[in-house]
Amino acid sequence: MNATSEPGPSALKLEDCTNETCPWSGDPVAEDSLTVYNGRVVGFCNPGCRDKFEAATRHFDASHRA
Repeated sequence: MNATSEPGPSALKLEDCTNETCPWSGDPVAEDSLTVYNGRVVGFCNPGCRDKFEAATRHFDASHRA
């Protein structure tokens, strides 16, 4: 997905999140820890979990472009 077509982090809203708990920790998602993946808002419990997810998806997506 083109990064320019995705809303910036400040535009993301907790009510648009597709999940209620962090996929890494199982804790509730936090509004400061949202990202967009495949056109959907995904939430995490903290920015560290969000950043870990973004790094993993970049690695995964890059390996499938090769």
